Amino acid sequence: MSLTIAVLIASLAAYAVGSVPSAFLAAKFTLGIDIRQQGSGNVGATNVARVLGAKWGILVLLLDCLKGLLPVLLLPPLLLAGESPEIGQMQVASGLAAVLGHIFPCWLGFRGGKGVATALGVGIIIGPIATMWALAVFAISFLASRIVALASMLAAIVFAVAELWWLQPNPFSHENWSRAAFSLFVPLLILVRHRTNLARLMHGEESQFCTAETAHKVQNSNTSGEQNSNVQTPLDG
Repeated sequence: MSLTIAVLIASLAAYAVGSVPSAFLAAKFTLGIDIRQQGSGNVGATNVARVLGAKWGILVLLLDCLKGLLPVLLLPPLLLAGESPEIGQMQVASGLAAVLGHIFPCWLGFRGGKGVATALGVGIIIGPIATMWALAVFAISFLASRIVALASMLAAIVFAVAELWWLQPNPFSHENWSRAAFSLFVPLLILVRHRTNLARLMHGEESQFCTAETAHKVQNSNTSGEQNSNVQTPLDG
């Protein structure tokens, strides 16, 4: 099999895997709702956690991550012989196709999620050191702000910088150019997908992360408070 055919097959297969709308299916399976019409409207793990709860959000996060990890891990060895020097480039092609499948799924009119979790799965394989740095920045940013969009954008930027630094002194050599291109294109795509979040952040309007369970507790607490405030006591006269 020629390299071109192998890359084409891997890319198509990875796109098919990446395009499986796990968030959409989870919402349909549990409550029979369209996740695109709930919460933020995004087809991703964060919105699932807001609408369905933390457990379903974590499940969708893991599934979306696996959509990036498994094609990169499994397809190149299946389609290329042994220690082929082109395996790295096929990994990048598979990973990019999986991310594009998540963001532009054919099943949902090419309107999917923002690609962060799927890109994480890809990064674990093709750029583990940069991914570790990105995860650390995400965790610190999220704990400090409780804003997923901000943490995601900062993590994407850090991944790009860390991966290009790791590929020095020649990130665009024949061996490295595909990883360098991925580390620039995918973070940029993630930033573009967060452009509305960025606009809200600039206006101080971006909401903090809140799961469905937390939202229900707050709502119940507010409802109880309102009921108590409407009950007259002897001192109320």
